[in-house]
Amino acid sequence: MIEQLKGDYWIQVICDVIGYSRSRYYYRTKSAKQTQEETLKKAIIDVAGRYPTYGYRRITKQLQREGWTVNHKRISRLMKDLGFLAKRRIRRKRTTNSVHGYKRYPNLVKGLVVERPEQIWVGDITYIRLRDEFVYLAVLMDVFTRSIRGWHLDRTMEKQLTITALEKGLKQCIPEIHHSDQGVQYAANAYVQLLEENEIAISMAGVGKAYENGYAERLMRTIKEEEVDLSDYRNFNEVYERIEEFLDEVYMKKRIHSSLDYLTPSEFEKKWRQEA
Repeated sequence: MIEQLKGDYWIQVICDVIGYSRSRYYYRTKSAKQTQEETLKKAIIDVAGRYPTYGYRRITKQLQREGWTVNHKRISRLMKDLGFLAKRRIRRKRTTNSVHGYKRYPNLVKGLVVERPEQIWVGDITYIRLRDEFVYLAVLMDVFTRSIRGWHLDRTMEKQLTITALEKGLKQCIPEIHHSDQGVQYAANAYVQLLEENEIAISMAGVGKAYENGYAERLMRTIKEEEVDLSDYRNFNEVYERIEEFLDEVYMKKRIHSSLDYLTPSEFEKKWRQEA
């Protein structure tokens, strides 16, 4: 009754009329608020556990997608209460070798405005440590939609690693520009030939300028921090299945991006094509 009337009358008047203790009312209200805060904190912990790199803004958007009525200021306050602080970035070892005799290509994407799917694909390679060996992951991503176009996991960094990822991507669509670092896997004749056969312009970041391939670098960082670093893979088959699930189900269909108006890559691409 008090909750229904407090918009029209003072709490003191309502309590006096119905003979209800004001201190008891405020205690119950405070207790209910504390219970709700604890429930919300558990929800924050759950989202942060699923998406370790999310900051308070993306956690807010994810909670809103899950039915919570919250704003980013409240989530920021509760995350501070929980001790969630920004993580220090780990400087990762480079996996591509830029010392080779193959042709090097200029950076065609620097300053280019990205405004449509398949305008630019970016590629990169990372390593994954297993208990008894290292395996290597090559991924291609469409910059505009942040969608994964092709990927391949292999026990070696031979040319087939990147070629297989590219072949998978080309079965879906063909980009205008392919951008990567100057690693030997991307400069090798067989890889370049496949790009040229499909009339794809070749673009490369400068040597020692990882920031010029920033989109791919951030993608690999996400894969490492949200899947690889949280796992203890036993063998090749297990890591393959887990990477496949992360890329196809989590990254593409569940993980929201601030640059995509807090949509997933699948949602953003579908929305863009419907409106185009």
